[in-house]
Amino acid sequence: MSIVVQKFGGTSVATPERIAHVAQRIVNRKRAGDQVVAVVSAMGKTTDSLIELARSVNPNPPAREMDTLLSTGEMVSMYVVAMAVNALGEEAISLSGRQIGLVTDAAHGNASIREIHADRITKALSEGRIVIVAGFQGIDGAGDITTLGRGGSDTTAVAIAAGINADVCEIYTDVNGVYTADPRIVPLAQKIDVISYEEMLEMAAAGAGVLHKRCVEFARNFGVVIHCRSSFNDEPGTLVKKMSEDMEKAIVSGVAHDMSEARVTIHDLPDNTGIAANVFGAMADAHLAVDMIIQNSSREGCADISFTTPKADLARTREVIERVAHELGASNVEILKQVAKVSIVGAGMKVNSGVAAKMFRTLANAGISITMISTSDIRTSVVIPADRAEEAVRVLHTAFGLDGSAVFEETQLSAEELEAKAKKGR
Repeated sequence: MSIVVQKFGGTSVATPERIAHVAQRIVNRKRAGDQVVAVVSAMGKTTDSLIELARSVNPNPPAREMDTLLSTGEMVSMYVVAMAVNALGEEAISLSGRQIGLVTDAAHGNASIREIHADRITKALSEGRIVIVAGFQGIDGAGDITTLGRGGSDTTAVAIAAGINADVCEIYTDVNGVYTADPRIVPLAQKIDVISYEEMLEMAAAGAGVLHKRCVEFARNFGVVIHCRSSFNDEPGTLVKKMSEDMEKAIVSGVAHDMSEARVTIHDLPDNTGIAANVFGAMADAHLAVDMIIQNSSREGCADISFTTPKADLARTREVIERVAHELGASNVEILKQVAKVSIVGAGMKVNSGVAAKMFRTLANAGISITMISTSDIRTSVVIPADRAEEAVRVLHTAFGLDGSAVFEETQLSAEELEAKAKKGR
């Protein structure tokens, strides 16, 4: 008997037909002899609708109240999925983040998990129940509801898997696994069967949207094996796990792109010691994320600092940076939204020279200009104009020999097909 945590995203539970399909999948796993915990996201676009509702009555809603409101989306999914499982003849119990004791810090909207008390989950499993958990949420030390930010339900699932020593954490999405590039942009992209935590972390940080960086990082820290697979078929997906050192590693495993960041440049800062610390200290104090950074001299005694940051936080970033720029005597702040980050990732880059040069040469041959560069042992990222991002991904994918022979086809089932499949499984 295995202990399995299954996570289903908003697309998977968007309609009653899809909920019935998810319930059948959960029940099938239980009847195959496994103990099952299912973590669910809010149905479809529920979270977006709740955000719109909040902002219709208050353009700047209090963070605490916002977290409480947004948590209800996952709770609705949790209740309905539990009901669907019970309708199939299996006993299910629904539990919120508070009820499973998922304790976080007090950073509303982007809380970090501090601990999880899994006693109630393990007790329910020992009683033969299926446990349905609301993802994305926890409680802080004061007992207030918090939300975990982007990818929060994935992180919830991995945290639970770590807390109950699950054999695997299955993350169900609308694609068959992790691909060498976004298959909607690169039709010849190939599914990756097994990928290391380190490569997946870099892919996630570079914009690959299948798994969020925080959930992969949590899995690596606690040795949780992730199986990323499709909600719409039973094909094996991609395993994310620790790789042995003696395994052969691909030079480049994938190409990722990210359209969610903007480039901010502060012009003509005094070129003094500690200037960068002042700028990015202010960003850190405001809990604002920074990705790529470049500092260079613009003229004698002055320097420019450029960095990328999420567009979602751009209003607050502008406020902080314009204040700091004024205090430090900079000439102006320039914000460019139409940029993209394109990255190549591969564990084999550590021991193979010339990979970055090949990337730059490929982009140059396509006439694509680079404005920023960032590297790690297994990743090279560049910032380019947003309107050239898809072309850049395709030419790099081909240049590094990642093109497969089969053209990607989306495998989502219609509502009617899902309903028929659910009935067949009863």
